[in-house]
Amino acid sequence: MVKIEYFFSVLSPFTYLAGTRLEEVAARRDAAINYRPMDIMKVFGETGGVPVPQRHPSRQAYRLQELKRIARMNRMTLNIAPAHWPTDQRPASAALIAAQAAGKSIGLAAHAMIRACWAEHRDVADPTVITDVLAMNGIDYGALGDHLPAAEEQFDRNTAEAIERGVFGAPFSIVGEEMFWGQDRLPYLDAHLAETNG
Repeated sequence: MVKIEYFFSVLSPFTYLAGTRLEEVAARRDAAINYRPMDIMKVFGETGGVPVPQRHPSRQAYRLQELKRIARMNRMTLNIAPAHWPTDQRPASAALIAAQAAGKSIGLAAHAMIRACWAEHRDVADPTVITDVLAMNGIDYGALGDHLPAAEEQFDRNTAEAIERGVFGAPFSIVGEEMFWGQDRLPYLDAHLAETNG
């Protein structure tokens, strides 16, 4: 089975706007997804990216137009100025990593976590929010305690590996040597998997 290494950030609006289309592609192409939450700010810092508030006003303005456009085309709710962004990405990221380590399917939970920020004005650094989002997706946050310390370390390893492998934004999918940056590259990933799986 082909594996998709999926590097993403729980704070990324473009990851949110990918929706569950990656999961649809993976199901259609019989591929497995390894979810790799990462520290997007550290990735930016190491790869020449610039945090949104430090970008030129023209780039900031275009980003807002693009986000609205993508949300409208995908019929998704999007709050351009979420109440809790940016926030600490580590707690939610570690929870998702721990859930995956515990053998849980986390695709829907990951999307719901990001949606909580970008569509519901919720703080994904709040343990109550994390508990609620996971529970709505069949995952008991309280049962993940044994996995959380290792998950914190894995979050840092994910970030380091992302930088090492050439990741510079989110969402970012890697299949073998092929790299796909952005929610708008999902059709390219789909086509590549179709060729790979023959």
